[in-house]
Amino acid sequence: MAKETPGEMKMEMDIITGAQIISEALRAQNVRYMFGVVGVPVIEVAMAAQAAGIKYVGMRNEQAACYAASAVGYLTGRPGVCLVVSGPGLIHALGGMANANMNCWPVIVIGGSSDQNQEIMGAFQEFPQVEACRLYSKFSARPSSLEAIPSVIEKAVRSSIYGRPGACYIDIPGDMVNGKVDRSKVREVSCCLPPPVTMAEPQSVSQAVSVLKQSKRPLLIIGKGAAYSRAETNIRDLVDLCGLPFLPTPMGKGVLPDTHPMCVAAARSRALQHADVILLLGARLNWILHFGLPPRFHPDVKIIQVDLCAEELGNNVKPSVALLGDVNAVVKQLLESFRKDPWKYPFDTEWWEILKDKIRSNERASQELALQASVPMNYYTVFYRVRDLLPHDCIIVSEGANTMDIGRTILNNYLPRHRLDAGTFGTMGVGLGFAIAAAAVAKEQIPHQRVICVEGDSAFGFSGMEVETICRYSLPIIIIVVNNNGIYSGLDEDTWKELGKMGELPNVAPPVSLLPNAHYEQVMSAFGGRGYFVRTPEELQAALQESLTDCEKPALINVMIDPYSDRKHQDFPWLTRSNL
Repeated sequence: MAKETPGEMKMEMDIITGAQIISEALRAQNVRYMFGVVGVPVIEVAMAAQAAGIKYVGMRNEQAACYAASAVGYLTGRPGVCLVVSGPGLIHALGGMANANMNCWPVIVIGGSSDQNQEIMGAFQEFPQVEACRLYSKFSARPSSLEAIPSVIEKAVRSSIYGRPGACYIDIPGDMVNGKVDRSKVREVSCCLPPPVTMAEPQSVSQAVSVLKQSKRPLLIIGKGAAYSRAETNIRDLVDLCGLPFLPTPMGKGVLPDTHPMCVAAARSRALQHADVILLLGARLNWILHFGLPPRFHPDVKIIQVDLCAEELGNNVKPSVALLGDVNAVVKQLLESFRKDPWKYPFDTEWWEILKDKIRSNERASQELALQASVPMNYYTVFYRVRDLLPHDCIIVSEGANTMDIGRTILNNYLPRHRLDAGTFGTMGVGLGFAIAAAAVAKEQIPHQRVICVEGDSAFGFSGMEVETICRYSLPIIIIVVNNNGIYSGLDEDTWKELGKMGELPNVAPPVSLLPNAHYEQVMSAFGGRGYFVRTPEELQAALQESLTDCEKPALINVMIDPYSDRKHQDFPWLTRSNL
């Protein structure tokens, strides 16, 4: 028998590149979305990802790419990937990694880096990337070889979704991307198991039920952790069974519909101030909830804290009962206890009357502002007109100062995980990345589901060039820029011109001011989408109606409002401290 020549043996070997190993390993871990800005040395990774069936969305900025990838993690429960080049590319993505960690959202960042044989030599864009990412991630590593890549990717994916979700980083040197190895030498790693579901101790559950039953002024607070754990069905059953008033945090909106009769979001400050027992579901007592401390909270309030992370229990306020576990699983435990021994908080109590009175008062004040017929419009006029037209199943993305805060109180959410905003880190610039992620996920599940991105003009400026990304992929996104010519507040055109006459604008223009009457809608028009410049309620409604009807084209509606428009009086400001 003739022997095989070395050339024939080589042909029979299945040679695979590092880029292919990365992509196939990600696909094996059920990772389906990748966002990035490509360049040397990661172009081949993006191409291999597409070949492996991963949807790749090319962005215009690494921050926005990382925001998008993390939003996919929140929306699907499986991390998205942010693909970046070495050095500055990775550094730009750090903002997204920090935001993901603060929000507790899973994301995988894969960064190209300089070739291994050029380390410490001053290679192109050389930077200590693994070390830099440790502060911003749960796991940061570089595979030791091509063969080790699948194991590192499995560890990163598992780390991103187990325990408190967060960001993970994988460093891939350029010579690994194009390096080759026989496929038989690469150890296949199966998909990691779903995160383990932990439940609270039965004794603690019984104690929590007892505390709730003794309450005179109970309140349920629903956080985005409840949304992430898919707890909506059990929470609805708990609220309906026990008659509990509930308050959603900004991204807890929609876990139960904002129109639910037990929702007391319109009496937020009053509810927090006077509740004697609070059941806290997947929300942290941080700045968003005023740390759980007086005067925002009653001094003697009893907190029943439900959280996945043991270290979070007792943070800022010692809970009366601590329930460590998955929110959905713990709520199911509470439900089972209440079903065995039913209890329902009466709807005709003094507590409900206090809350309903405040709800009516706040709604009247908002409606009075919304009905003002003057032009330019105020925030309330804009949001009430928008609310009347939005489909109940649309995903609302919102960022800005007053734009986000006022919009949160007026624009209703009816479904879980259908609101994305600046989040725990208060990050500006997330809007368009979040909207792109939401549209990419929705496009697979519900064709033509609309994503409504409501932005302040300052917030839009952080990532405005992502409009080109939206148009390139024909994503069904409507951007509404609420334009007050500034950050918090701006100047009208006449005042701006007067300042110009006084001398150099950098010396006299207020730091919060932006160019008056900027035509942001022309950015959308430049890339083939629909752009609208509106000044009146009628123009706003007509533009939004047309944009909602035409599902094939993205749109940007630039809404001019009074630069001096502000929110109605609040019992307490949203932020703990602000001189603005």
